[in-house]
Amino acid sequence: MAKQDDSDSLLVARPTKTLRQLGLEKMRDAILRFRFRPGDRLVERDLCTRLGVSRSVVREVLRHLEAEGLVETIPNQGPVVARFEPAKVAQMYEIRGVLEAMAASACAQLTDTDAAQKLEAAIGGIERAFDTGDPPAILEAVTAFYEQLFKASGKVVAWDIVRSLNARINHLRGMTISSENRRENAVAEMWEIQRAVAAGDAAKASRAAKDHVEKAAIIAHTFLQNYEHNEIISEESRKT
Repeated sequence: MAKQDDSDSLLVARPTKTLRQLGLEKMRDAILRFRFRPGDRLVERDLCTRLGVSRSVVREVLRHLEAEGLVETIPNQGPVVARFEPAKVAQMYEIRGVLEAMAASACAQLTDTDAAQKLEAAIGGIERAFDTGDPPAILEAVTAFYEQLFKASGKVVAWDIVRSLNARINHLRGMTISSENRRENAVAEMWEIQRAVAAGDAAKASRAAKDHVEKAAIIAHTFLQNYEHNEIISEESRKT
């Protein structure tokens, strides 16, 4: 009897993701790419057609996105893409600054060569992602850097908190990625964190992490001011 060739298997590959997961990924990606803009209505019937899924799946996806902070429900209007509230954005960056400074300090105190090398590799991933010009790829690479920082430091609870903010933070990052010199400045700031961790300098690592977040907060604040100004002008032009 001829030996069966594994490469000629007739087994049908089964999808590993549910329709809800696939729909969630599509919708999250569409929001991060601004195919849906802040304030846009998300009509269930239209989404069923565009995603090719049932209304129950769409409702589950919208509930999940609302939990992530990417969608909000407006009375008498329904779900819309979440708008940015400057006061809440400021709080998110404040929380990030405290937690990331703590993680960077703890990571440096470990004097773990492996952790420093993994952070170096993560920054390389960010640089390659910027080369692609693909915002979701950049956001994924940036998230990988922070995940490595928090997990190497042992601050897993803090990482859970940051991760719960990530969808909203990434939405903002997606809007500010194209800011002038953002690539050069952001990567340089991350190298400052990595070098401090590699040197075992906890105070410097903490300061570098906090400085990085504070600079990102300034960029986000400026962007939101300009965005709101442009939205007001657009709304007025539509009325005339």
